[in-house]
Amino acid sequence: MNKNSMINKTRGKKYLDSLKDGRNVWLNGGIVEDVTAHPAFTGTLSTIERLFNMLDHPEEKQLVGFQPPGSDAYVHSSFLVPRNQDDLRKRSIAFKYWADETHGVMSRLSEYARSLVTGWYAAREQLAQLDPQFAYKIADYYEKARDNDLFVANALLDPQVDRSKGLEDFDAADRILHIVKETEDGLILRGAKMIATAAPYAHDFLIFPFHKIKEEYAKHAHALIVPANSPRLHIVCREPFTSDREQDHLLSASFDEMDAVLFFDDVLVPWERVLIHGNAEAVWKFRMNRTANSLAFHQTVVRLLSKLEFVTGVAIAIAEAIGVSGYLHIQEKLGELITQVETIHSLLVASEAQAERDETGTFIPALKPIDTARILGSQYYPRAIEILQQIGAGGFVQVPSTLEEINGPISELMHKYFAGATVGAEEKVKLFKLAWDLFGSQLGSRHELYERYYAGDPVRALANIYTNAEKQQYTKPVWEFLQSKSHVKNGS
Repeated sequence: MNKNSMINKTRGKKYLDSLKDGRNVWLNGGIVEDVTAHPAFTGTLSTIERLFNMLDHPEEKQLVGFQPPGSDAYVHSSFLVPRNQDDLRKRSIAFKYWADETHGVMSRLSEYARSLVTGWYAAREQLAQLDPQFAYKIADYYEKARDNDLFVANALLDPQVDRSKGLEDFDAADRILHIVKETEDGLILRGAKMIATAAPYAHDFLIFPFHKIKEEYAKHAHALIVPANSPRLHIVCREPFTSDREQDHLLSASFDEMDAVLFFDDVLVPWERVLIHGNAEAVWKFRMNRTANSLAFHQTVVRLLSKLEFVTGVAIAIAEAIGVSGYLHIQEKLGELITQVETIHSLLVASEAQAERDETGTFIPALKPIDTARILGSQYYPRAIEILQQIGAGGFVQVPSTLEEINGPISELMHKYFAGATVGAEEKVKLFKLAWDLFGSQLGSRHELYERYYAGDPVRALANIYTNAEKQQYTKPVWEFLQSKSHVKNGS
């Protein structure tokens, strides 16, 4: 391919072409020769291509991107290191723009993992205390990822084989990703990682332990950036939930983010992609880095807000379409949905308003409102789709199998009996099919599961809120009050 043809390519087309790199993607028992041409991925990749092309659009590029110093090209704002409130707001606007374009349904468009990379880059001098080569390695990768629109994903969880056994069990430890050998070229790794959302069409994976590892199991302690086309790395996909009937499955046709498990069959990770290894305490400090986590978790709350707004919009539209929006119990439910939206929005605003400059000089959003929003999200989303189900009730399973039937041989009857109170039959059927895709389809079921657990175990998350809280601020007034009453009694 000549140089001119490459220059004329759109940003999205360059991304798609870059995925033809020999990666091992497994689906339905076989290797996918070209993920860009496989029907399981084309709808989703078409969406990502459109989002990437925004960086070249005269108006949209200023909403989703920024120009790095010395560059004429725009890159996504997830790579922007915020130095002030305006920078932080620019990141938020970019996240919201992409989230609104996908109605919050696509949770892993790379902004999360890119934000981790950006945070590590911003904190590179501090993190260099954990490994002397860290600052150089992360700076080099950050610039490559930023300037080449690399799609970065992450896979942090260990395979669910026997969760009652830990690293002290040889068989369990062998399945959990670990270092087999150190060579002059890099580390050889064996084991598995889950859940790698967007894995088949990512360029690189951020790999590190989700939980803290004891020092005696240091061979399992590592922080890596693994190329998706690494030899002997197998990307094993779940069943696709996509659909080729777009008008009947609007969300599934365009927004099915594939999830996968990564098998490391003695995979070589080059030294330049090994950020930290063999030091469990250093890896945990890296994992808990406040700069990176604040920037990445911020994106998840922006995306959650878009998703709850969309579910709320669908629920209100259905209530109006079937003439039940005037009933008090329906208004109560819709009011609950709006309260969810306003709560998450308020927490997002609070996190940005309480932002502060950390020790690296990075302007980061406050974590307490973000953590609160993420925990509430695991409760809010299942409740939101439950309300949606309650409003439409049996109507969701009383729609024709295809939208085309509305204007078929018995069109007159279709329009008569499928009509709504405020909309015609075609609009009502479209609306109900959209709602079904949100909660009743395979995609919808996956999303309920995802929202419950993507931020980790919600029980553990709430417990951590308690254990990490400054509890004295709550108990001190109690004891002071009791003491004051005790003095009064003694004085009398």
